[in-house]
Amino acid sequence: MSVTVRIPGPLRKYTDNAEKVNVEPSDLGGVISALESQYPGIKDRLLDEAGEMRYFVNVYLNGEDVRFLNGLETSIGEGDEVSIVPAVAGGA
Repeated sequence: MSVTVRIPGPLRKYTDNAEKVNVEPSDLGGVISALESQYPGIKDRLLDEAGEMRYFVNVYLNGEDVRFLNGLETSIGEGDEVSIVPAVAGGA
């Protein structure tokens, strides 16, 4: 089962500048593990020391914020799309 993961600009240095990558997980935690296997160092940008999603990183499954689903245990299906979106703050 292949899942497409959209990689934001700031994390593309870990994915050889790829905008999208394909992985084969069963849940969101598996997506992150598969990304780390293929692109070492990316996991530390997504998860904190306790293994939870970092506050400033938003992850969406087919447009739905996974924080409102099952977090890292959110099930992933064939053809699903995961988007990683860094939070934007600031302004005047």
